[in-house]
Amino acid sequence: MMRYRLNFVIGGVLMAALASIAALAAFWTPYNPVRVNIRARLQAPSAHYLLGTDEFGRDLLSRLMAGAQTSLTVALATVAVALVLGVTIGIVSGFFRGWLDRVLMMANDTLLAFPGILLALGLLAVIGPSQWGIVAALGLAYTPTVARVVRGQVLSIREREFVEASRALGNGEAYTLVRHVLPHTVSPLIVLATSMCGWVILAESALSFLGLGVPPPAPTWGNMLSAARPYMETSPHLAIIPGVMIALSLLGTNLLGDALRDALDPRTLGR
Repeated sequence: MMRYRLNFVIGGVLMAALASIAALAAFWTPYNPVRVNIRARLQAPSAHYLLGTDEFGRDLLSRLMAGAQTSLTVALATVAVALVLGVTIGIVSGFFRGWLDRVLMMANDTLLAFPGILLALGLLAVIGPSQWGIVAALGLAYTPTVARVVRGQVLSIREREFVEASRALGNGEAYTLVRHVLPHTVSPLIVLATSMCGWVILAESALSFLGLGVPPPAPTWGNMLSAARPYMETSPHLAIIPGVMIALSLLGTNLLGDALRDALDPRTLGR
């Protein structure tokens, strides 16, 4: 119980801080994150520039804040796309079974055979690098995982007594599905969605690092890391600071996901 509370507090604080930074960046940053100032290039952290400047003299703190907004926007939009598609496929497949289940699971397993980042790379090569291209590519890449989780839940729920009772009372399949089956998939989906936010932040950073993310000069943590490679010896803070932000975001989502899993797991409720 103590570990669950500690995970929840630390994970919640880290994710609340990320959300606050992203929300603040939508309205205010210390400097324009894309404004070039060559005379101030590669400055160390100081009272004027709290985290220093990059190779074009752009304020690193402002770019980190704007990058947090990009990462969180992509993460939330991607998770929403994956949940909508995955829940639809999983419920239809698990509840109605038959030939529809076989066709949907065949397509789902085909996508599941590809690593998510590799599938996203292939899709972005076709779509082209952009923020919403990343959302579409990663949303489709993570849909099979959601569909598998939902289908497994539905397969166990559809045989329960309360589902049979709903049918015996004359309720239609659609009503039974929405009223009695769908609510029982919420708990595992909350845990999965929390974990997926971390996966997406890492995947978006990796794609931006490879040049397939949001095109420069728009700041993302991944393209900030990529741009910092030539200056690792002279200005290591350019790589360390966005790397720490990515690590803290992943730590926050993992701890929060573990805490939610423990809280929503029926086997731990009585402890």
